[in-house]
Amino acid sequence: MSDNEGGERIRQIRFTRPSGACELLLVRHGESEAADPNEPFPTVDGHGDPALHADGRVQAERLAERLADEPIDAIYVTSLRRTVETAAPLAARKGIEPIVERDLREVFLGEWEGGGMFRHKVITQDPIAVRMMQEQRWDVIPGAEPAQAFAARVRGAITRIAERHRDQTVVVVSHGGVIGQILCDAAQSRAFAFTGADNASISQLVVHDARWIVRRFNDTAHLTSRLSTAPEPLT
Repeated sequence: MSDNEGGERIRQIRFTRPSGACELLLVRHGESEAADPNEPFPTVDGHGDPALHADGRVQAERLAERLADEPIDAIYVTSLRRTVETAAPLAARKGIEPIVERDLREVFLGEWEGGGMFRHKVITQDPIAVRMMQEQRWDVIPGAEPAQAFAARVRGAITRIAERHRDQTVVVVSHGGVIGQILCDAAQSRAFAFTGADNASISQLVVHDARWIVRRFNDTAHLTSRLSTAPEPLT
């Protein structure tokens, strides 16, 4: 019962997006192609730039089916093609031309960038990879992007998008490390608390000026059947 004089029952209040806020659907790219230690991926601005694996293309189609009826006002991708290829089926369904936001590209992995070395180091539990997880810092990797610089560029990009799309819903197709950083920033959590989003998963953030509200993390309801390979570790 309520405390008001009439004794009127008051139901719980459901969340509604505040006026002037931007709703962001943060999508991790689909699974990227397998790495060949003898044939490094091509690079863009020093970042490894693999295409999608065949399973990743299936994931992109399922993502498009999941979001087909959502009221989407814009789609953002990064300068790396795995995000562009993931967004393509949804963009075609919606008739929306994706916008490239370069500052949402993945964290730069320094000496482990580009040729599948990161995957190998994580799988084999290289001491630096172990330390990276223990300290929750990408920049223990030699030559990797400094943590503060990574956080600043990601926050700047999300802030710009939110200001540009007030009272709108935006799909942002990005990377595991980037989504982890965005949600860590929003929740003021430990650095890797949200690291490890599955390929083609959906996370949800509402940005209302300085207030960042986490609404969802790693939603994979559209990826119900098991594909031939497991998701890649971390990035």
